Amino acid sequence: MYAERPPGPDLAGRIACVWHQVSETDSTHLVVPDACVDLIWGPGGLFVAGPDTGPAPTPMAAGDTFVGIRFKPGAVGDFFGVPLSELRDQRVPLSALPGLPIDEACAPQPKWRLEAMRAAVQSRLARSDSIEPATFATVEALKAGRTVTEVAWDLGLSERQLHRRSVTAFGYAPKILQRIVRFQRALRMARAGVSLAEVAAEGGYSDQAHLSNDVKRLSGVPMGRLLSPVRRPA
Repeated sequence: MYAERPPGPDLAGRIACVWHQVSETDSTHLVVPDACVDLIWGPGGLFVAGPDTGPAPTPMAAGDTFVGIRFKPGAVGDFFGVPLSELRDQRVPLSALPGLPIDEACAPQPKWRLEAMRAAVQSRLARSDSIEPATFATVEALKAGRTVTEVAWDLGLSERQLHRRSVTAFGYAPKILQRIVRFQRALRMARAGVSLAEVAAEGGYSDQAHLSNDVKRLSGVPMGRLLSPVRRPA
């Protein structure tokens, strides 16, 4: 069982959602790139799941409970006290990072953990550097189908400057961000019942083979395996 809800007005500027998941069976959940970073409290404690560029299969035992806070793409900034590129494709214990100390003994029950996390995140955001508007503009432009070259031009940047800012804000280069944004749009369309041929045509792919290859590269499986809704637990 997976459920997510809005983060509330106090966190809405930089947080996409808060979520809760309980595994009903022993299984492996496939986590796919979404340009987000999550702070998660699972059976092994607190950790950061941070920006993925490929599939991350996650074993879960029946009864395992996870709660998480998901940052919007580009909204992490200096929150965790390390360059975001150091968290790329990693699952890092929160205790190994300098940005957000949380006493794991303060919330022994899962139902209290999310509130403890929310309070800590809200306090830390008040001291965290603000996010440049151009960061969010980059995401929105790529979602709208603009190319990396066009985005750089729109923002008055060279492609090298955009690359440097993208690595800082998202943990990877703008072309990777573009591929992930396009993949997530294609996934939403396919789950809504749009044919794959139409997804490819409307989603910015040169053809259906391009779509299939990109999906396999980012998720490790064909699109058909992704059409049952799967959210990232870790």
